[in-house]
Amino acid sequence: MSQKLLKIGVAGLGRLGRRYAENLARHVPRARLDAVCSPIADEVDWAREQLGVQRAYADYAAMLADPELDAVFLITPTSLHPQQIEQALDAGKHVFCEKPLSLRMDECRRTVEHARCHPGLRAMVGFVRHFDASYRQAKTRIDDGAIGKPFLVYSQTADLFDPSGAFVKFAPTSGGLFLDCSVHDVDLARWLLGRPKARRVYAMGTIAAYPDLQAIGDIDNGVAVCEFDNGCMAMFYASRTQAHGHETCTDVVGTAGKLSIGRNPRLDRLEIADAHGVRSLSTANFFERFGDAFLSQCSHFVDAVLDDQPFDLDLEDAAEATRIAIALRESLQTRQPMDL
Repeated sequence: MSQKLLKIGVAGLGRLGRRYAENLARHVPRARLDAVCSPIADEVDWAREQLGVQRAYADYAAMLADPELDAVFLITPTSLHPQQIEQALDAGKHVFCEKPLSLRMDECRRTVEHARCHPGLRAMVGFVRHFDASYRQAKTRIDDGAIGKPFLVYSQTADLFDPSGAFVKFAPTSGGLFLDCSVHDVDLARWLLGRPKARRVYAMGTIAAYPDLQAIGDIDNGVAVCEFDNGCMAMFYASRTQAHGHETCTDVVGTAGKLSIGRNPRLDRLEIADAHGVRSLSTANFFERFGDAFLSQCSHFVDAVLDDQPFDLDLEDAAEATRIAIALRESLQTRQPMDL
């Protein structure tokens, strides 16, 4: 008996889009990468030459009109996400979209309602840390009562310092540090604490290394606290200036113990001893840290659609993470706590 495959088109073939395309083409057993979409000819040529994709589109609407496709993956600019999700659903396609759902709450709400009008189709926004083996193990232990009742999460996203400052060109469309980076930690905190709603947030930040961010009202280091409606709390730290590499880590504190995930950002188990001392190399970027999780996330989407199983997280989860991250940005700008 032949295995049923989900026929997928990928829109967006930048650095991360290529990773998704490679996973779907080579490593997800029940997926078939049938088409790609990009207005950039070099990106389309790469997909043809490296992945053997035959159907390529410069126009997103044209790819959606492809009757052979079952689903689309959107690895496109955030400003396009809401409209592209809705267009895909209207075209009869299941949708996976990279985070965040949007940078605006009115768009989040509109897209969530739009998806409800298509009950036969599935839509998911990717928060890749849900699919990291260490985080999933921590969630299982919490659910099993290993640390008693969890009441506090500390979580951080800290990126390697880039002396070229190249990301500053992207910053004006990123939504700011909290929406671009801390939205991952917000989502994690809600997941690990039982998906509570936020009640109040407060944020502060500074520009430690990239003065050009001042002109657009952004920061390169920020901290925040969040109070949830079930009495739990969370603390977040986001940074673009780490000297040693990318460091994502999370602590969950409960009434009977504590779990720590990712506290040592080692690239591997190699230790180097030389004239500079004893040291280990660190992960340089988020994909080195979460490469396996990106693959697991793709497999989860494909399997859930084909087997009609629930997603680990839905559009409402993505909308709530965005709501909290927007409030963090507003708190930073006003220097006041924000009630949600």
